[in-house]
Amino acid sequence: MVDTIVSEWLKLRTLRSNLYLLVFSVLSVLLCAGIAFMISRGFDNQAGDDRLVFTSVGAGLGTGLPVAYFVMAALGALSITSEHATGLIRTSLVVVPRRQLFLFAKIPALAAVTLVAGEMLVFAMHFAAQAVLGDRAGQVLLDGRTLGASLTDPGVAAELLVAGAVMPLVAMVGLGLGAVIRSTAGSLVALIMILFVLPVVAQTLPSPWRWRIGSFMVENLPNQIVAGDGPGILTPLAALALLLAYPVVALTAGAVAIAVRGRGIRPLVVGGLLAALLAAVTAIPSSAAASTLPWKACGGDLECASVQVPVNWSKPSSRKISIRIARLPVAGTHRRIGTVFAVPGGPGGSGIDDLKKSGGNFTQLRQQFDVVTLEPRNTTDLGVIPFDCFATGAWITVPDNRPEYDRLAAKNRKYAEQCRKADPEYFDNLDSGSVARDIEAIRVALGEEKLSFLATSYGGVVATTYARLFPGAVRALYVDGSVDHLADHATDLRMRYAAIEGQFARLSAWCESSAACALRGRDVGAVWRGLTAAADHSPVPVKGTQVSYSGFDFKVAAAPDVISPGPAPDFPNWQRFARAVDEAVKGDASGFADYVEQATKSKKVPSFRGMDATHCTDGLGFASYEEFQQVKALDQQLSPNFAGNELWHPLGCVGWPAPVTNPAKPLPADRLPPFLGAGTWTDHADVADIVSRVPGSSTVRYNGSGHGLYLTGNRCTISYANRYLTSLRLPAKGTTCEPPTAK
Repeated sequence: MVDTIVSEWLKLRTLRSNLYLLVFSVLSVLLCAGIAFMISRGFDNQAGDDRLVFTSVGAGLGTGLPVAYFVMAALGALSITSEHATGLIRTSLVVVPRRQLFLFAKIPALAAVTLVAGEMLVFAMHFAAQAVLGDRAGQVLLDGRTLGASLTDPGVAAELLVAGAVMPLVAMVGLGLGAVIRSTAGSLVALIMILFVLPVVAQTLPSPWRWRIGSFMVENLPNQIVAGDGPGILTPLAALALLLAYPVVALTAGAVAIAVRGRGIRPLVVGGLLAALLAAVTAIPSSAAASTLPWKACGGDLECASVQVPVNWSKPSSRKISIRIARLPVAGTHRRIGTVFAVPGGPGGSGIDDLKKSGGNFTQLRQQFDVVTLEPRNTTDLGVIPFDCFATGAWITVPDNRPEYDRLAAKNRKYAEQCRKADPEYFDNLDSGSVARDIEAIRVALGEEKLSFLATSYGGVVATTYARLFPGAVRALYVDGSVDHLADHATDLRMRYAAIEGQFARLSAWCESSAACALRGRDVGAVWRGLTAAADHSPVPVKGTQVSYSGFDFKVAAAPDVISPGPAPDFPNWQRFARAVDEAVKGDASGFADYVEQATKSKKVPSFRGMDATHCTDGLGFASYEEFQQVKALDQQLSPNFAGNELWHPLGCVGWPAPVTNPAKPLPADRLPPFLGAGTWTDHADVADIVSRVPGSSTVRYNGSGHGLYLTGNRCTISYANRYLTSLRLPAKGTTCEPPTAK
């Protein structure tokens, strides 16, 4: 046996065509460098968000890998077809009459040469591609991958080692084919069909067959074996089994073909059984969630179902309500990771409406995830409590003394009781803790071991509450412009006033230079402060009504427009604010009342009972009159232009009849994965405070206005969120995103 192997080694190293083939394999390196060069040129010709839609070259093997595989497979085929071509096969079989021993004796030398050459090639391809890409390689793309992948990135070294280790296996495929076909030309044609033609044909098929069949191609198996972030739907074990099946089938066929009549049964049986075993492993389905939910189409790609949960989670056997859920099912070219649960804002916003409006933003995420959301129990139009009741509320005033505080409490309680009487048990259990427990029931119904979260605005309160209650079920948590439920009143005031004062300064600067600003040429800050101070002593009437605006009313009405100016460069909301201020200074508050009424059907902003039903049971109100006084004193110090505005939500909870059932509590940071947060100028401080409570967490700061970056389609922050949710890789500290450049 040893002598036979040695003789095969001598044949391999003395055959001149083998040396030519190994030299030709360098073409694979040049191809990778060339493709990287063309991508770099295209990348440099784009700017901003247009760069984010490029396709990653990953480890850089790309086009070069099939060429390298072809060379190694050709090397295997030539090791036997050359003997047939020269007639040396007859001499070899005389010397080694055991034909299958003769065939298998070629494997050790062939494997050794192709393994060394293959590893050298794949690392050369990688370094050549990355050298051409340069700094561009680190650009995070919309699908969460980077344009290139460094050797230090998780999984890249393993992918290269596996890709190199595949070279001997494809050489075995070539050897087997050569034994069957016995012709160099025929063997090469067969290899071209397997390594080049079939993958191209697969790409012409309609989805989902295109990527399903493509997952079985040799060139796509190494990445799937190491569970990399490239395309492919197979599990690592299935990909490895399929990879081994290729040479097993080829060598079995070769062993049968080379055997004399009647002696091919044994290798056929052994090889057939082994191939069948490997095929069985490949056919084992991936560990998809064991969901029993009866999903039904409910518009576009959306599928809907419902889950029964108790009204009162402290009494699990009590009356049940039905929570409607929806999903955008996984629809990509990658192995499924799990479920991303999108928690809507509000409180009480509908996640189903969010997916209907913004489902396209999840396209890349759906390569590997189902995206699931819910219509939470605190959505105001579920019909348990009349919508009109929830969508209205008291007009809030800032108390100057305890009697006024008590009168506000009585007014709030009266308004709340009007809604509560419709269903007291339901009304008292609209806190975020109950919504979080609903999500846990949904997780169980989905059959998922863990969930990844994408929480927007007030959805961050629900998501962090879930993380506190069920830390072991959290795979990842991305908070986007989220409300900080974990901060105390003082910290919350400082963050929020810093945000709105920063926006007011930007508004003032814009007004100095824009002809669209009705206050241009005046000191905007002085005009505004003068208006609100005077209105607190003598409210400004809304022309033609009995309604008048105090300074506090002006601040509450104006805050949304100041914070969210609308699209640049026109900033329509800032324009509206300036016009309304100009009219109010002249004695008519109609400018504010008109747009408030358009949004709320009320001349002044009401403290919505639907929102308060969650805010107040989440503990966002004041614990006592004394705490209110302390917060009010700090409030006056922090904001020259909007003092009082941040008291509005907590004052809505004064006198609330339902108890606090979801107070803020510390997160179990040692049992949670690092979080990712993203926020605009006005949101970033909140999300930074949230994620700072879990070590290793990070944030992305968007240097612009807005709210809810993922749902509004901000590509830069979506790219970082997708990277985190798919691979759990966080951006570096201090990462920022800039507004897209106007075209």
